[in-house]
Amino acid sequence: MRMSFRESAAVLGISIIILLSVIFGAKAEPHLAILSSLIFVVAYAAVRGFRYEQLEQHMINGIREAIKPILIMLLVGMTIAVWMMSGAVPTLLHYGLETLSATWFAPSALIITMIVSTFTGSSFTTIGTVGVALMGIAVALGVNPALAAGAIISGACFGDKMSPLSDTTNFAPGIINVSVFDHIRFMMGTTIPAITITFILFFIFGRGDGSIDSQTIGSTQQELTRLFNLSPWTLLSPLLVMILALRKTPVVPTLIVGVLSGLLLTGLTQGNWNIGQWMSVIQNGLKIETANDTVASIVSKGGLQSMMWSVSLVMLALAFGGVLRGIGVIDVIIENTVSKLKRDGSIISSAALASIGVNFMAGEQYLSILLPGQAFKQIFKDRSIDPRFLSRALEDGGTLVNPLIPWGVSGAFFASTLGVPVTAYVPFAFFLLLSPFFTFVFAFTRPTKQAAKDLAA
Repeated sequence: MRMSFRESAAVLGISIIILLSVIFGAKAEPHLAILSSLIFVVAYAAVRGFRYEQLEQHMINGIREAIKPILIMLLVGMTIAVWMMSGAVPTLLHYGLETLSATWFAPSALIITMIVSTFTGSSFTTIGTVGVALMGIAVALGVNPALAAGAIISGACFGDKMSPLSDTTNFAPGIINVSVFDHIRFMMGTTIPAITITFILFFIFGRGDGSIDSQTIGSTQQELTRLFNLSPWTLLSPLLVMILALRKTPVVPTLIVGVLSGLLLTGLTQGNWNIGQWMSVIQNGLKIETANDTVASIVSKGGLQSMMWSVSLVMLALAFGGVLRGIGVIDVIIENTVSKLKRDGSIISSAALASIGVNFMAGEQYLSILLPGQAFKQIFKDRSIDPRFLSRALEDGGTLVNPLIPWGVSGAFFASTLGVPVTAYVPFAFFLLLSPFFTFVFAFTRPTKQAAKDLAA
């Protein structure tokens, strides 16, 4: 029942055509595009002899991979809503409007999120906390939302790639049996040029014209002051979450603490002990009546329901990826590709391409690291290629590409949290685009043994 390479490639090719046709031709939501491709693959597999019960189990297995990310998404939505209600995010907005400017917003946001993500090791935590506040500041300053999101996401993903506290930074070398610190040091080969160019691009092209009306800023701050009791005490809940993240506390209990501490501060700092209202905000987000459109667009965010668009997309994408993996399409294509590789550069670049391909089809960054890692591990050993080239390729093609895919777990989460579609921020996510680019460039321009010696020196 195992499919041939040609058959697997045909199934994958038709799936991609259906996917792109629905998104760009019919201009439908990515949910329907993924669902259409899923229906095609399930129907073909059934005709091919697979029992529906098997296919259904493959879908369930795929969705099972997303249980933890889905829990995190829901908790982040709840946390954002509570921090809006408690005054934490409005306080950050008020202070941020006094210190940041439209002229230097993009490079400043990049540096801030780089620092936070490096210390927390989580792009999700960074985006859900300071990322939301920075997007609010960007709206108030009149900065292009797509540009702002690109800077915020680039900085957040820097730490997700380079921090020893990051799960993917430990996951990739763990599969290849490489020390995490050797892995991080080796990744500097692509990370340093990528982040340097990213900063230069934001410095040159990401600067606003600085023409924002100071009166608009003033009225925004006044309205925030009228609606909330702003004080440093409201920041205790975000600070607690940061401390727990630094102590490597699991993310789910960390976010639960963020919600509970935010509710306590809502009562203590805002004088709001209405539990019924708390539950409504946690479910649907904060809804405040204000004549200031800027403030309304900033604070009316969060809530469990705000994440359901992303959750449903992720579930469909992983069900689709689960079926492709279950019937062997992904494995056959990767195995066939690996068997034909000759040059070291081709092997390294193919590992990165495999990560990107799995990301595109399954929408899950852990699978995009796991499957190519397992497939390429032995060939790297047989060819005496330093395994750090493989772990680096998996990070650049897996961790950093997932936010560039609308139906990817990270892409869907970032888009929902920041309120900017993936297709809008992709051109400005310079770091995410440049890191894989340098992986491909260095694979062919720098001999692997010499590059390994240079980085070890």
